[in-house]
Amino acid sequence: MPRAAAIGPVAFDGRGAATSAPLNMGGMESVAAALDRLGELAASPTVSKLATAFERAGHELALVGGPVRDAFLGRPVNDLDFTTDATPDEILAIVKPIAEAHWDIGRAFGTIGAKVAGEQVEITTYRADAYDGESRKPEVVFGDSLEGDLGRRDFTVNALALRLPKLELVDPTGGVEDLLAKTLRTPAAPERSFGDDPLRMLRAARFSAQLGFEVEEGTLEAMSTLAAEIDRISAERVRDELVKLLLTSSPRGGIRLLVDSGLAERVLPEVPALRLEVDEHHHHKDVYEHSLTVLDQAIDYEVSRGNLDSPDLVVRIAALLHDIGKPGTRRLESGGVVSFHHHDVVGAKLARKRLRALRFDNDTIAAVSRLIELHLRFFGYADAAWTDSAVRRYVRDAGDQLERLHILTRADVTTRNRRKADRLGFAYDDLEERIAVLAEEEELAAVRPELDGADIMRLLSIPPGPVVGEAYRYLLEVRLDEGPIGADAAEQRLRDWWASREA
Repeated sequence: MPRAAAIGPVAFDGRGAATSAPLNMGGMESVAAALDRLGELAASPTVSKLATAFERAGHELALVGGPVRDAFLGRPVNDLDFTTDATPDEILAIVKPIAEAHWDIGRAFGTIGAKVAGEQVEITTYRADAYDGESRKPEVVFGDSLEGDLGRRDFTVNALALRLPKLELVDPTGGVEDLLAKTLRTPAAPERSFGDDPLRMLRAARFSAQLGFEVEEGTLEAMSTLAAEIDRISAERVRDELVKLLLTSSPRGGIRLLVDSGLAERVLPEVPALRLEVDEHHHHKDVYEHSLTVLDQAIDYEVSRGNLDSPDLVVRIAALLHDIGKPGTRRLESGGVVSFHHHDVVGAKLARKRLRALRFDNDTIAAVSRLIELHLRFFGYADAAWTDSAVRRYVRDAGDQLERLHILTRADVTTRNRRKADRLGFAYDDLEERIAVLAEEEELAAVRPELDGADIMRLLSIPPGPVVGEAYRYLLEVRLDEGPIGADAAEQRLRDWWASREA
């Protein structure tokens, strides 16, 4: 389609002045190509319907933030966010006739959601938030200009807007320049911006990882200076930002930024604690760097194996936290040996405590802590092949976390000794092959005795109670040790066990 004249051949220097030629955007598309993408987006049924409706109603409308930024970066545009001078009630009146559905759950913050031409959108009244420096949430104050709304946003690269329907790029804070430089910078002084909303410091880490951008020096200094301000933010909001960071394609840089700035000490202190002091006599690998490498490798396996929906939050949390029990269990032994006995069990308890504090759901907490508890189980297999019974127990104990345990265990091999790495890799290949064979032969994923609780009560003529569970566990051990033995043999084993118990 032909490029709209208002945004076609014009590139911006980030301060409102236009230049005559497209800027060199390095890894990004040219400004001209980005503006073409914005023109195509504006011509889509959803955007054009909204633009027409707001113009007819006499109100301003602009596509804002992420969609505009991502058009410049050549990234897919997934969420459509708009801003307007219309109040929430006026937004609803404009949107209702053209929307398949609408909702006002964000009305208190000036936001109305709707489904227009098959796409979900959010439309927010211009904002001029007021903070008192103590409360955890801003007092919502509606603004009266697009430029004022953009000036209150978190980073300049998110403070870009496209006026509709005339297709005018608005960049009052130098966002395009910062896109060119791949830099994260706050529109206002960072001390003010982070003081207003400390959660923006965590967003800096997330956007740095997500976009591959560097945080501007003054902004980085403010993050360190104001790190303690994050304590004003609710655990739920902190959790949500950490989740978004971990679900990026490469979260390592963002995590390192949290640790280096001191923010991790406030929100995830177990991670910076992994930077163990190493003395001149006792040598061991850097547990912090090891954990970041395990996270990288777990993401690679998560993608390459293709057995989980990716990104997988449980895998990533477990990879990052799998060794958090080491600082508390570190012992300097004779002969220059460093030990971390039972750090798997200790780490699982610490993970449960931290994830509860961050208000994670019970399923995530249970899965992560179970993986951490089991992450060392494999590391004897390479030295002495397991019996079929041991393999069955490995599968039984992993339960529905088996694929995640495969990923975590493989990712935990970070040795630079190629021979050792190959030996462990081949050993785990063998273990997975044995699991597959046993699963095919025995339906291993559903390991259970041939007799259930009802059978036990009937055969032994006993009522429900602890003895039934004791008998069931006995039969389960027989099943794990010997594989399927059949219902008749299981009944005889049960009667023999009962007779010996009563003797």
